[in-house]
Amino acid sequence: MNYISHATAIVDEGAVVGEGSRIWHFVHVCSGAKIGERCSLGQNVFVGNKVVIGDNVKIQNNVSVYDNVTLEDDVFCGPSMVFTNVYNPRSSVSRKDEYRDTWVKKGATLGANCTIVCGVTIGEYAFIGAGAVVKEDVKSYALMVGVPARHVGWMSQQGERIPLPLEGHGMYICPNTALKYKLEDSQMECLTI
Repeated sequence: MNYISHATAIVDEGAVVGEGSRIWHFVHVCSGAKIGERCSLGQNVFVGNKVVIGDNVKIQNNVSVYDNVTLEDDVFCGPSMVFTNVYNPRSSVSRKDEYRDTWVKKGATLGANCTIVCGVTIGEYAFIGAGAVVKEDVKSYALMVGVPARHVGWMSQQGERIPLPLEGHGMYICPNTALKYKLEDSQMECLTI
């Protein structure tokens, strides 16, 4: 075993867990799950069978990552945030063949207590505020807040709000990283210098 697992955690046989990952108290990882390297799964996390988690993903306490959810590298899932996988659940109706795929792209942050309704894609480095309810696809670098979530700005890869309007040629240069950001046709793009 090349990862750390607390004595109270259950990692079912067949689950793949990458090197250097840490699995804390009362976590359950199902047999079909694939978890990358250097991940952290906080207390009381559940990971379903049809889940793929990239490298360096942080999943805070009390999060259930249900089937058909994919988290790319460097995703942050805040405490008690919620994923779903059935759009119209009923206890008396089996809908396991109707699961909708949810895709969270590289570097995205999902704030504490937010809800991601199944079937959406969260763009790279998007930032979902605490308590927001996301029902539609989210653009890369977008800052989303509220119920339902609405687009209120843009975030850098460092998790800092990009000030608007953008100065000179529609560009913003991050003072922390020197990365250059450009807003064009309602899409934010990060350009390397």
